[in-house]
Formats: sequence, C-alpha cells, structure tokens
Amino acid sequence: MVAGRTERKGELMAGNSQRRGAIRKGGTKKGAVVGSGGKRRRGLEGRGATPPAEARTKHPAAKRAAAKAKAAQSRPAPARGNVPRAGRKSDDGPELVLGRNPVVECLRADVPATALYVAVGTENDERLTESVQRAADMGIAILEVPRTDLDRLSANGLHQGLALQVPPYRYAHPDDLLDRVRGSAEPALLVALDNISDPRNLGAVIRSVAAFGGQGVLIPQRRSASVTAVAWRTSAGAAARLPVARATNLTRTLKDWASQGFQIVGLDAGGDTTLDTFDGTAPTVVVVGSEGKGLSRLVRENCDSILSIPMAGPVESLNASVAAGVVLSEIARQRRLG
Repeated sequence: MVAGRTERKGELMAGNSQRRGAIRKGGTKKGAVVGSGGKRRRGLEGRGATPPAEARTKHPAAKRAAAKAKAAQSRPAPARGNVPRAGRKSDDGPELVLGRNPVVECLRADVPATALYVAVGTENDERLTESVQRAADMGIAILEVPRTDLDRLSANGLHQGLALQVPPYRYAHPDDLLDRVRGSAEPALLVALDNISDPRNLGAVIRSVAAFGGQGVLIPQRRSASVTAVAWRTSAGAAARLPVARATNLTRTLKDWASQGFQIVGLDAGGDTTLDTFDGTAPTVVVVGSEGKGLSRLVRENCDSILSIPMAGPVESLNASVAAGVVLSEIARQRRLG
C-alpha cells in the first residue's frame, strides 16, 4: 500500500492515477499503443459534391429521366425541314449565308441563290425589305421558317432572322479554260493561284481578271480557297461570268500549258524580272502566291520567269489580290498600245 492506494502491476500513471486501468506498460511511449493503422483515413476524406438527382439511380428524378429517354427512343425522329446546315461549305452540298448584311450583299452581287429563309416574327428593316424584293425579282424561293431552325445553324443567333441558300459552285476543267482562250479574239491571259487560302482574295482576283480581259482563273483542288459566297460577294458578280477551274495537280497543269505556248510568270517580291521590263503581249499565265508563303517550290521551279513589282515606298510586299491587279493592269495597258 502506498499513501492509502492499492499498487497495481506496472508503473502508476501521472495525473490520473486513481482512474481504473491507468497504468503505463513498460517499454512503451506515453499514450495509446493500439491505433487504427490508417484503416479509417479514407472514411475521413470528403466525398465531393453530391451528384444531381438524375444521376442517382434510386432517386425518383433518375427514374423519370430513364422513362423519358426510353419513350424518346421509341418515337421516330422529327423532321428538320430542308434548311441546310451552316458552316464550312462542302463540295457536294449547298452553303448557307447568315446575317442581313451578308445576304443583301450576295443578292446585290447576283449570287445564284436557290432559297431565302426568313424567320417567323423577324423585325423588318431596309435590308430585309431589299433582300425579299431582290429575291422575288430573281425568282428565288422565299420561305418563312421557325426561328429555332435558324438558331441551331448559327452561334449566338447571329443570323438576324435571315439566311440565303447558295448552291455549290460548278468548277470548270482546265481544258475548258484553253477552249475559252482559243475561242477568244483577245490574247490569252489566265491567272493561277498557289497557296491562296482567303476566299476574299480569290474573289478579288476573279474581279480583276474579268476587268482586265482575262479568260479564267485556275486554283488547285487542295489547300486552296474555294468559290464560296464570300468569294462571290467579293468578285461583285464576276464569278458568274468568268470560269474558275480546279486542277488536281497545279504543277502538272502549268507544265501542260507551257508546252502549248504559254509563258508562265510567277509573282514574287524577289523576282528576276521587274514589271517595268516585262513583255505581257504574249499568251500569259500569271501565277500568284500568298503574301506569307509565296510560291511553292515546285510551282516556282516551273515558271519561265519570276516577276516583281517595283516599290516606291518602304512596303515589302503587296496583298496577293492587289499584286495580281497591278500586273493585270500593266498587261492590259501593253496590249492596248500594241
């Protein structure tokens, strides 16, 4: 007995020696000797946000959603109508031009559209009135459609209640351009585009070729801008009068034209010939490259000469369509004087 307390086996615990079982076992640290071993650590971690009711299989909302999906699968899909999808133009489908300004500009340029779509309840203004009037004069079908049909075709409803359907452009064959040259009383003048990806540049070149007496434009089938509604609009209707041909292999076509008596002239800022000394009275194919990439290697190697435009100012290069217009204008001037 020590101070009236019963001594237990082992050392008495300090601070609470009268608590039953309060002993320290020999050879151990102070505190508990038996732990969880980490088995309850995962149970203490958070389980994240509670999933929505539809995602919990036993919740009534999930059961209603499953029944609704099952019923939808058993019903036939609703018809979407004949409104084509907007976006990138495919080679075998129509293109849809959205917005009041683009639509009225296309109609002013006599783009050969097939249908004008007007959303139900669209507020009238001068552009809408002009679009409807021009479409009626051109014999284009005018169709009133639900606004939701146009909403699903554009981002953020930017159609403004108006859309114009344009059929795919019918490209000519390169041989068709040669036939056009042979049937023309004017000297041969064609333009080929290499690495031109902006349809606005394509449209501007078509317009310049038509303005300066050219017979047609040649573009490669791949990695090139195509005749979209943007190109139609930029050409100011010239695309309806001037053929645009597609070549499967641009280099091969240029070689073939060279063998038939054309001089192949490439445009580049670092050319070996300047426009001041160039003779454009002979049958000519002007090859225009992009402002950034210029002419591709194979196309450049198959040009008879590389033509540069003298610059009076500190500008290093011109936009592709502007450069083409300058050269075509000089060729037209030489032929008028000759």
